[in-house]
Amino acid sequence: MNTDEFKRREVSRRQFLGRSAQQAAGVAVGVVGLTGVAAASAKSAESPNERLGFGVIGVRNQGRLIANELAQISGVEIRTLCDVDESQFAPAIREVVDAGQMPPKTVRDFRHLLDDPAIDAVVIATPDHWHATMATLACQAGKDIYLESPATHSLTEDSALIEVVSRTQRIVQVGLQQRSGTHFQSAIQFLRSGKLGNVRFAKAWIVHRRKSIGRRAVVEAPAHVDYAAWLGPAPARPFQPNRFHFNWRWFWEYGGGELAHWGVHMLDVARWGLQVETPVRVSSVGGKYSFDDDQETPDALTVQYDFGGKSILWEQRLWSSHGVEGRSSGVAFHGDNGTLVVDRGGWKVYDHGEVIAADASDLLKTHLTNFTDCIRSRRTPAADLVTGVASGALCHWGNAAYRAGHEILVSNSNLT
Repeated sequence: MNTDEFKRREVSRRQFLGRSAQQAAGVAVGVVGLTGVAAASAKSAESPNERLGFGVIGVRNQGRLIANELAQISGVEIRTLCDVDESQFAPAIREVVDAGQMPPKTVRDFRHLLDDPAIDAVVIATPDHWHATMATLACQAGKDIYLESPATHSLTEDSALIEVVSRTQRIVQVGLQQRSGTHFQSAIQFLRSGKLGNVRFAKAWIVHRRKSIGRRAVVEAPAHVDYAAWLGPAPARPFQPNRFHFNWRWFWEYGGGELAHWGVHMLDVARWGLQVETPVRVSSVGGKYSFDDDQETPDALTVQYDFGGKSILWEQRLWSSHGVEGRSSGVAFHGDNGTLVVDRGGWKVYDHGEVIAADASDLLKTHLTNFTDCIRSRRTPAADLVTGVASGALCHWGNAAYRAGHEILVSNSNLT
C-alpha cells in the first residue's frame, strides 16, 4: 500500500471512529438514526412471544457457528449478517439456509444492523478490540447481546460496559458456554457438596500444537475487506496478512493471546468452582520459546493467581502435545479428599475411594437457548456480563503481569 492510499484510508477510519465515539458517549442518537433504548424496550415488552430477530456481527468462525446454532432454535430468525470481509457472507448464508431459514440480509457496517428495528438481539463475534465499543452501541440501540469472550479487551473497559448494560437494562450473555453445560454444573455441585473436603487450589490449562504464523510483509488490504472498519478503535497500521483472520489474537492491539482465547473459558470454570472473584496478586512467567515469527503474545505461559487462602494456576504450551492430566485442556480442583478434573468431555474424581464421573453435555446450543429464554423472560442469563467481566479480568491481569515482568499487587495497581 502506498503512502497516499494509507493516508486516505486513515482519514476514512478516523471519520468512522469519530462517529462511533459520539454514539458510545451518548452524545448523538446515532449516525444512521438508531431507534433508541425506549422504543426497543417497549417492543420487547409488548411482544415477548414473537420470533426473535437476530443480527450476527463477525461471521467467519465462531460467528458462523453461532448463526447456525441459533437458526435451529425455535422462535429465532437470523435476519442480518454483518462482516467487514465480503468473502465471508456466502458460506455464512449457506449455514443459515441449511438450518432451514430464509437467506439473511448482509451489511458491512454494523451500525446499519443496530439501526434496524427488526433486530432484537445481536451476536458480537468480532476481534476482542471491538467488543466493548460494539456492545456499548448495541445497548444504546436497545439490543440484547450475545458477546463472545472475553467480554472486553482491557481492564479499563470493564466498569464502563457494566454501567451501560445496567443503565439500559439489556440482557447480555457472554460466550462462556461451560456455564450452561449440565456436566460442568454437576461438577460444581459436587465441589459444593464438600465430598472433596476443603478445595483451595485449582489448575487450568491448554496444551496443543499451533502453527507458526511466520513473518509477512505489509501489503495492500484485499479489495473485499473494509480494513479501516476492521481496525476500528485500534491504532492505525498498514495491512499485514498474518495479523488478520484468526491470527489477530496473537497481537496485543487486538487480542490477549491464548490466555484470552482459551484461558478465559478454563479460568472461568476454575473461578466458578473455587468461588473467588478478584485476586490479591498475580505473577506470570513465560515467553516465545518455540515460535520465531511475528506473533507478540507468548507461546508458553504460567500465571499464578493468589486470592488469599485460595489460588489458581494457569499453564499454556502451544507447541506440545502432552497435556495435563491426560487432557489437552481442562481444570483440576485439588481438595483434601481427592481431585476433580473437568473438561468439555466430562469430569471424573480421582483418589476418592469410589468412581465418580459424568459424561459430556451440550454446551453452545444450550447456552444460546438460555440466552433466548432470558431475552423473553428478562431473567439473568447463565453467564451475565458481571460474570464475563470477572473471568476476563483474570486474563487481563495475567497478561499485564507478563508484560510488566513482575508480580502485580491488584489492590495497589493503577491498571484498574
